[in-house]
Amino acid sequence: MHTRHMVRWLLFASLLIIVLGSYAWQQQSFAQSPATITNPWALRQGKATYYTATGLGNCSLPLPSDLLFGAMNNPDYATADYCGAMVKITGPLGSVTVQITDRCPECQTGHIDLSPQAFDRIARRVDGIVPISWQLISNPATTGKVGYHFKDGSNQWWTAVHLRNHRNAIAKFEYRMGQAPYKVAPRFIFNYFIAETGMGAGPYSFRTTDVYGNVIVDENIALGDNVTRPGQQQFPYVAPPGSATPTPSPTPRPTFPPESLTDHVWLPYTRK
Repeated sequence: MHTRHMVRWLLFASLLIIVLGSYAWQQQSFAQSPATITNPWALRQGKATYYTATGLGNCSLPLPSDLLFGAMNNPDYATADYCGAMVKITGPLGSVTVQITDRCPECQTGHIDLSPQAFDRIARRVDGIVPISWQLISNPATTGKVGYHFKDGSNQWWTAVHLRNHRNAIAKFEYRMGQAPYKVAPRFIFNYFIAETGMGAGPYSFRTTDVYGNVIVDENIALGDNVTRPGQQQFPYVAPPGSATPTPSPTPRPTFPPESLTDHVWLPYTRK
């Protein structure tokens, strides 16, 4: 009987070690250090395919109403680095600008999986997979201010914030209460910045840095649970080196309301 209990205890201990080790690995994998896009001006080479999205992607963003969106390859996606940003893509038949709303887990460096509507702008669907060049851009068409969405379940002891309607890709997000020093909130793979021990009861000051080094500060942001708090700031447009500054469009980019998490549905051509 003693031997049987010993075996059970050893099995339980082994299972506990595996579970705790897996949890620690996930926490390390899902949270990132700030500013991993080191060269926002880089002109990249790669390939494009297309897929059908069903709901929210890994970026936790609703699909744009023009359906011009893409899923970033796994290495470049890192931990949601490109989420919400705009990328200009040039293919065999032309160019298209898309918003990155998802992650392509099977795609290699340089590869972007596009919506069918976006793929149609640069190639024939029958081609399935095509060479492209692409570049991260600052979006002159973005209007309005940055919004801060508090994830459902957020409270003063565990707080998750999702940035919305930002003109430029985000490098770092910080928070504080009162005059305390700012603290960095790590970004997680589903594009929320999370303070795992909470941000406090609020209100907060949020300081956000884009990949070009611009900084905006929004004050007096109240804590919320599944609610978006409007900010009062927006990042400036940053023209690529050597280019003229375009005139911003007065028309905002409308979106579908979010409904559910994504099911990344692959079309046959995406597996070539």
